Amino acid sequence: MPKVHANGIELYYERAGSGPALLFISGTGGDLRNKPNVFDGPLAKSFDLLAYDQRGLGQSEKPDRPYSMADYADDAAALIAAQGWRQACVIGVSFGGMVAQELVLRHAARVEKLVLACTSPGGAGGSSYAFHEIEHLKGEARAKHLIPASDVRRDAAWAAAHPDAYAQLVDLGSRDPFADEPGHAMGAHRQLEARADHDTWERLPRIDCPVMIAAGRYDGIARPETQERMAARIPRASLRFFEGGHLFMIQDRAAVPAMADFLLGG
Repeated sequence: MPKVHANGIELYYERAGSGPALLFISGTGGDLRNKPNVFDGPLAKSFDLLAYDQRGLGQSEKPDRPYSMADYADDAAALIAAQGWRQACVIGVSFGGMVAQELVLRHAARVEKLVLACTSPGGAGGSSYAFHEIEHLKGEARAKHLIPASDVRRDAAWAAAHPDAYAQLVDLGSRDPFADEPGHAMGAHRQLEARADHDTWERLPRIDCPVMIAAGRYDGIARPETQERMAARIPRASLRFFEGGHLFMIQDRAAVPAMADFLLGG
């Protein structure tokens, strides 16, 4: 099981493919044991792809102490260095995009190009959906609450008109196969604590690498107007909307190839 001691903790990681170095930073609750994952998509065909379980999650170490967004960013920087890479392209998705913002701000030399997908800067620029406020919701209740937030088209009328598709989404959103593992609930809680304090808004103009902001037109978690504000504040940013909600990378088949094209472009 590949692990590396990085920034004072043991991080589980996986690496596959060939090409330019690419670090993929996953979202809230990300666990590489959940399939399919990023290695089942097209990125490993064009990149030397590296992904990992963030502190408190999956098969990485779960220290029982407060985590900060700076901790998560420093973990990512240490993981890049542990691969022998001077720098890498980075894709950060949702919470991973928040980590990626801190990473490029704290360790600019480590990031060659950056994709920020369905994420938010916090502060005056706008925050993503406040997951810490619904931490008490579990299973079906949580899934049903988040379905219309994830894609604003999936309201009550849509659910009534598409009962089978709605039931499938509820089933998928209710699953937590590792819920009974030691430290699982604590690590998830620590992540939500850190997420609630995320705020890079005032520092965004300091980001100096090329940035693609990728977003779903119907995302109610990382809202479109937030993406527009973020794109306007980062000097070398471009913004592209895709057909979908918070899961637009799955919903729109053009999304991941477009990210790859941006990162591979001269």
